Amino acid sequence: MTMLLNRIFITDPADTTALVARLALGITIFPHGAQKLLGWFDGYGFQGTMQFLTGSVGLPYIVALLVILIESIGSLMILIGFAARVAALGMLGNFLGAVVSSHAKAGFFMNWYQHPNQPEGLEYFVLLFGLVITILLAGGGRASVDAHLFYRN
Repeated sequence: MTMLLNRIFITDPADTTALVARLALGITIFPHGAQKLLGWFDGYGFQGTMQFLTGSVGLPYIVALLVILIESIGSLMILIGFAARVAALGMLGNFLGAVVSSHAKAGFFMNWYQHPNQPEGLEYFVLLFGLVITILLAGGGRASVDAHLFYRN
C-alpha cells in the first residue's frame, strides 16, 4: 500500500515542467468548473448545470456530479498540486467522455464560424490531454502540496 501511495504522490520538488503544466491546466479548466459549480463567469451554477447534464445531455446523476466536481475542485487540486495525479486522472476521464460523446464527430478544428451549432473539434483536447499526461507522469512538481508533504531525500 505504501508503495502505491508513493507512486501516486511522490514528485520531484524541482520539476518546473510539472508546475507549468499544472498552472496551464488549472487556470484553463477552473473557470469552466466555476461556471458549473458556482454560476461564475455567466455559468448556470450547480442546479442549472445538473439539470442540463442530467436532462438535456442525459447523463446519470453521479456522472453529472463528477463532471462538476472534477472541473471545479479537481482544477483547484491541480493548481495547488494536491493529489495532482488523482485529479489529472479525473480530468482525463472527464474530457475523454466529452470527446467521445460529442466532440470527435466535429473533426479536428474549432469551426465555430463555419458551423456555429456544432461542438468544437479536437484541437483544444489534444493540448488538454498533453497537459494531463504530463501531470500523470510527473506529478505535482515544483511548488506543489504533494512535493511538500511527500518528498523524501
